[in-house]
Amino acid sequence: MTASAYIVGTFDTKAEELRYVAGLLRQAGLRTITVDVGTRLSAEDADVPAEMVADRHPAGRAAVFKAGDRGAAVTAMTEALKRFIAARSDIGGIIGLGGSGGTSIIAPAMRALPIGLPKLMVSTLAAGDVAPFVGVHDITMMYPVTDIAGLNRLSRVILANAAHALAGMMRHAVPQATDHRPALGFSMFGVTTPCIQQLTARLGQDYECQVFHANGPGGRALEAIAQAGLLQGMVDITTTEAADHLLGGVCTAGPERFDVVAKTGIPWIGSCGALDMVNFWAPDTIPARYHGRLFHAHNANVTLMRTTGDELAQIAAWIAAKLNASPGPVRLLLPEGGTSALDAPGQKFHDPAANAALFAAFEQFFLQSDSHRLLRLPHHVNDADFVQIAEAQVRELIPL
Repeated sequence: MTASAYIVGTFDTKAEELRYVAGLLRQAGLRTITVDVGTRLSAEDADVPAEMVADRHPAGRAAVFKAGDRGAAVTAMTEALKRFIAARSDIGGIIGLGGSGGTSIIAPAMRALPIGLPKLMVSTLAAGDVAPFVGVHDITMMYPVTDIAGLNRLSRVILANAAHALAGMMRHAVPQATDHRPALGFSMFGVTTPCIQQLTARLGQDYECQVFHANGPGGRALEAIAQAGLLQGMVDITTTEAADHLLGGVCTAGPERFDVVAKTGIPWIGSCGALDMVNFWAPDTIPARYHGRLFHAHNANVTLMRTTGDELAQIAAWIAAKLNASPGPVRLLLPEGGTSALDAPGQKFHDPAANAALFAAFEQFFLQSDSHRLLRLPHHVNDADFVQIAEAQVRELIPL
């Protein structure tokens, strides 16, 4: 089936611009399909009318075309479009045009498409915080400068650039990779960088090593790549995002962190790297309930707080429950010599008693079996001996 460029927007307000973009894509030699996601019935024609999209909603089109309730209609059309897009097998690329409503409808459908498929969103929101729309997906956001409210000498240029960008992505195939090494996803923080650098150096000859910063978006990206089937294993050494999620830090990856392990059964080799800390911004942003705690100024804008034994026990129980649900192999490595560069003898966060509570809780809550194993190691997370054992576990679970 010939791949098509999908042009999506609200034809009741942006038909002229959508037709203009579609025409430019056809001139570039692409097959086009226009999709109307307007929540008001329109006389404007699209290849796929809004009613056809709305029919995909579990409650039918009536859920979308509710008189006088635009918010509910936008929410319903968002769900309908996600289901419509998921059912199409000929999408070679997608471009959306929208303001706040249109972007809210179109972006979730883009996020549901495979990583690597061209996605471009021309949005009046693109000059602000686009994280709620992009998430950790490969959506290109373009700011239209003027509102998307008719064609003029400026909007024609911006929209043409957008159309030609999508055409370029679709017409120029990505070179086929000749690298057949298994792909591994690593989690890293500044305080666990020595560990990951050693591991990737030792494994890089035989495995493709992809490193993700464990700062919230990085953990979500790691799991999105794993969910997409683009990794053969996770080397999740730095699980600090769990501490931020449970204790109110700013580097949380959300409550879904580690869920991909249970969903996919992907081989997981991990540790408790940087669980000795919770991340906050400048000192004046730290919640009052934490006043009097042990802090370290990472820089002028980032402040780290040392976790206590009770907090670490809570974190260990939460992570263990997630890992216990995995149908695949799991190796949990506990570095008894310290969990980060700050948690080493002579360093500010070194607290063997707190760490003992962490390791004891993992022993209590992590369910061991032939495929789920816990290894207590008398090494620091950044030590060469720890790295060597982690490497051996990777090679055992993810053979070449």
